[in-house]
Amino acid sequence: MKNIITDLKALHDETVLNLRSSKAKNTVRAYKSDFNDFGLFCVQNGFKSLPSEPKIVSLYLTYLSSKEVKMSTLKRRLVSIGVIHRLKGHYLDTKHPMIIENIMGIKRRKGSEQRGKKPILINMLRVIIDVIDEQKKEQIKILRDRSLILMGFSGGFRRNEIISLDFDDLDFVTEGLKIKIRRSKTDQFGEGLIKALPYFNKSQYCPVISLKKWIDYSKINAGPLFRRFLKGSKLSKNRLTDQTVALLIKEYLNLAGIDSKNYSGHSLRSGFATSAAESGAEERSIMTMTGHKSTEMVRRYIKEANLFKNNALNKIKF
Repeated sequence: MKNIITDLKALHDETVLNLRSSKAKNTVRAYKSDFNDFGLFCVQNGFKSLPSEPKIVSLYLTYLSSKEVKMSTLKRRLVSIGVIHRLKGHYLDTKHPMIIENIMGIKRRKGSEQRGKKPILINMLRVIIDVIDEQKKEQIKILRDRSLILMGFSGGFRRNEIISLDFDDLDFVTEGLKIKIRRSKTDQFGEGLIKALPYFNKSQYCPVISLKKWIDYSKINAGPLFRRFLKGSKLSKNRLTDQTVALLIKEYLNLAGIDSKNYSGHSLRSGFATSAAESGAEERSIMTMTGHKSTEMVRRYIKEANLFKNNALNKIKF
């Protein structure tokens, strides 16, 4: 009997571990953050947040819409509230008419336009790299920053993907560089993805050459590829945060005399997709690099890239 209890305990522990691993850490963190905001709303208004009911959730969504919260954020908050309820063993009907009809009403009244950050296109990327090279910083910092930004753009990386890279994920070959992406937003089960970066004609803007210089100079031969600095220019063993990517982009845009307000870490990824589309790259090849599973977002980049190229006004002679 004792063995059975021991086995059951082991099964219980393993089950708990599986449940915790079912979502990426960043995803779980986002769920909790969203639910905390909902919890604060409930406390302030005398409602119970867990378990809640469709009427209260609908009121919360209306409250968010009054604060000019984006439609995408509003929908994400709803998902988070539902997930936390399930994880805690409670049922919440997030498809209840009171919720769905309210969302449809908010859409009609407020609109659902996606106000994304601006993409960093190829010409702006060159400006940023030139600015980095002109800085009176230690060479090791210049090499890290330029490699990080060139890689982020050329690989169509998400911020967490680029800072999650390890030395062992790289494979330099004759044609350029193969990069193993072990896990991403659209690959929660770790099936993996390989991206390939060829050598560029202009070595100054080539991510492969820049990365080689960064590795040679930093002497990194294991562990995180992009790391933080300690005081001065001493390289630590600690991985950069994804927020650092956004901060570096904003820093160098400002140094270049460009208002950084409407740019973020995502600007590198969207900039790659838009630039590739402008150059005539096919939808499938763009998705292969970015790792998009759905064509919706990629087609949005292609549409943006073709606004002037396929403009009907080009056929009119003035």
